[in-house]
Amino acid sequence: MITRRGIVLAAPAALAASKQKAFHYADVEARIARRDFKGITKDDLPTPALVVDKIAFDKNLRHMAEHCKATGIDIRAHCKIHKSVNIAKQQIALGSLGICCATIAESELMVAAGIRNVLHTCQPAGKNKISRAVDLGAKDPTFMVVADDPETVDLLNEAAAAAGIRLRTLVDIYAGLSRHGHAAGAPGLAVAQRIDKSKNLVFSGVMGYSGVASHTKGWENRRAQSRKDVGPVVETALLCKKSGLNAAIVTGGSTGTYNIDKEIGLTELQAGSYVFMDTAYNHIGAKAGVERYSDFGTSLHVLTTVISRNHPKQVTIDAGNKALLRPTDQVAGRPEVTVENQGAEFGILKWNDGNGFKLGEKAELITTNLDMTTNCYDRYYVCEGANLVDVWPVMGRAGALQR
Repeated sequence: MITRRGIVLAAPAALAASKQKAFHYADVEARIARRDFKGITKDDLPTPALVVDKIAFDKNLRHMAEHCKATGIDIRAHCKIHKSVNIAKQQIALGSLGICCATIAESELMVAAGIRNVLHTCQPAGKNKISRAVDLGAKDPTFMVVADDPETVDLLNEAAAAAGIRLRTLVDIYAGLSRHGHAAGAPGLAVAQRIDKSKNLVFSGVMGYSGVASHTKGWENRRAQSRKDVGPVVETALLCKKSGLNAAIVTGGSTGTYNIDKEIGLTELQAGSYVFMDTAYNHIGAKAGVERYSDFGTSLHVLTTVISRNHPKQVTIDAGNKALLRPTDQVAGRPEVTVENQGAEFGILKWNDGNGFKLGEKAELITTNLDMTTNCYDRYYVCEGANLVDVWPVMGRAGALQR
């Protein structure tokens, strides 16, 4: 340091640094708005934030597309995981027949973005949802709904008649989850026949989703569970065909059973989690017999910042309950580190062995549940390594109109 009359002056290097343009987050936002990502890195991003590893993400999409093409099963990818038109369009470009949506709001967003062959996988019930479903059918004749109750069939037919359209409708068959699905076999056939006889509905096939099978640990166990749950769905579709109905679509399946469902008789998959993956899926076991389900890589992380380090072998991060932090989350690349909740805005990372974290350092978390995590954020920051290469909005999260 140089002193003059008792005043301490900065060293030449510090003086040079002080002349550099100060960092302003508004500059980053302005550049993102005009899609100028050059030079923006993860260190420039606000946290907590959703970060997509583009290389792993692209590999996941290609693997699913290649599998479906090789085995002869179609995919109608589910968007409830990502809620992103950007991702949906990439899935369609790689062969997805269309997109599945869990909510009527997601369906509206996808149809409005020009996505065709949207399947709303939850029966619309009540005046609001039925009218919105029929409106979508009027806007896009490829739009489809499901029904698991004769009353819904009648109400859909009545609303479609008032709108002057014919709405494509599948019968939703019970496949192990008691939250939805009509009984398989003859009762399911009766609902299908009711749809087919409705003048303003077009019977289009059968759906049955086995959420139990999708997360059953061990590939052989998962295969047996899928046969148990989905077998009756396929049998119902066969009954429909024998009775003269055009059950062209037999849809269901998941990321966990993507390499099982073709042999059971499904014509298409509704897989969604494969694009990102989470800790719940990563530990269900692979066909090869290994414990980790490595068919698809983890491509989505929650980027956090270490904001305090005052206690031994632990640090505080800026992701807490509001970011849906869970003890079953994991730190990418740091298997020895455990995660703890510490309140609305804070989380704790702890370790017994190994190096700690620096103040201000970024830590990337593998989330426990993709659906819930993505619902907390407004955008994906897409990165190659540390560099930002794209930003994709997360759709349909706020306001009554998006319910």
